[in-house]
Amino acid sequence: MSVTILLLLALGLGLAGWLAGRARAWSFRRSAGAGALAALPSYHAWYVALWIVVPMVVFIAAWSVIGPQLVSQHVLASPAAADLPAFGFKRESLLAEARAVATGAAPAVFNDGARALVEPYREAIGRYQTIGIVVALLLGFLGGAWSFLRIKPDFTARTRVERTVMVILLLASLVAILTTLGIFVSLVFETVRFFGMVNPIDFLFGLHWGPDPMANPDNPDPSRYGAIPLFWGTIFIGAIIAMIVAIPLGLMSAIYLTQYADPRLRSWVKPALEILAGVPTVVYGYFAALTVAPFIRDLALALGASNPSSESALAAGLVMGVMIIPFVSSMADDSIAAVPQAMRDGSLAMGATTSETIRRVLVPAALPGIVAGVMLAISRAIGETMIVVMAASTAANLSANPLEAMTTVTVQIVAMLTGEGSFDHPATLSAFALGFVLFLVTLGLNFVALRVVKRFREAYE
Repeated sequence: MSVTILLLLALGLGLAGWLAGRARAWSFRRSAGAGALAALPSYHAWYVALWIVVPMVVFIAAWSVIGPQLVSQHVLASPAAADLPAFGFKRESLLAEARAVATGAAPAVFNDGARALVEPYREAIGRYQTIGIVVALLLGFLGGAWSFLRIKPDFTARTRVERTVMVILLLASLVAILTTLGIFVSLVFETVRFFGMVNPIDFLFGLHWGPDPMANPDNPDPSRYGAIPLFWGTIFIGAIIAMIVAIPLGLMSAIYLTQYADPRLRSWVKPALEILAGVPTVVYGYFAALTVAPFIRDLALALGASNPSSESALAAGLVMGVMIIPFVSSMADDSIAAVPQAMRDGSLAMGATTSETIRRVLVPAALPGIVAGVMLAISRAIGETMIVVMAASTAANLSANPLEAMTTVTVQIVAMLTGEGSFDHPATLSAFALGFVLFLVTLGLNFVALRVVKRFREAYE
């Protein structure tokens, strides 16, 4: 609630500063003439608005992190928290319950130990919310007054506004890089902890996966942490079965829509095909579990298979392949459509048929985009969780039989992190090791895609 109030105050003060800065610039323009100003009045207005909004938003972002910590420290220092446990789950649950009642998220407490903490929480929240509002308003007024007084006829507001916008754009572009770096560092840290308990050789090359979150964490059994069945399940379902479905169908649909389809038909079929990318994965999971998996099981029984599983890698892979068709189709469609029409016309003028032109001219010229789409589809497939959980089970199985149940890396990551085990237990830490391996595989796929695209583009050019 306080963050919303602070943001609204920042926007309101920013608007007021924009109007005040514009009015001051116009007053100089009217008194000294149109050519006297070094920048348009709108740039002066934005200069004042930025000096109000940016400091306030930076403070709000910092206060949203610092404020809750100060509230918790205030509550823990109060006499009402004297009977709380020193640490542990019970202590955190009591604090969370009292905080929920104090903020209005819950109507009442269920534990008597949390009832005495409600008033200290309300007092602390009110106090630090007031402090945050006062400091934010003070920063806004100081920034607005300082920037307002700097507005002069010869003030180069345009240069300063454009530099500020450039810095903001630079920071926005760094968000993805810093996020990736943060993910990488956190994964490396937890993975090193896990490998301190379990030998990396046993993890990367072991053939049995069966961590026990209730086992003694001081003496883990390395033979239960073999991840080869998980790696194989991920490759078999996401990179083999799904790609056998997605690549031919996606590429052929792109060729048909760009080279053979009537424009009116294309205007209907292409959006309908891309709708597949917007369907929630849980819907695909239900479809795989309730329709595709039983159909495959019944078909396998009719063909004489002995005791086929109702949860199979084939069911999950087929539905996953359908899900990622738009990734292949859209990239291939855009790449083929971007090939210059003169190349197609030249091939046809030389006597080549339409199919020969597609095979020998259009597809090779569009190959970088097609490869990028395939790599994107593979990355999407190996990271899928819901379809595998619902259609291929959570049992690790090292088998080449697509009719058997098996699981993937992402499913086990979810299973290990949502259990009741401690975060210091090797079973829980194994999820970070699996995530680190998956991160490296995805990164490797991106590098391979870039190399392939660069090689074929250079050969084409």
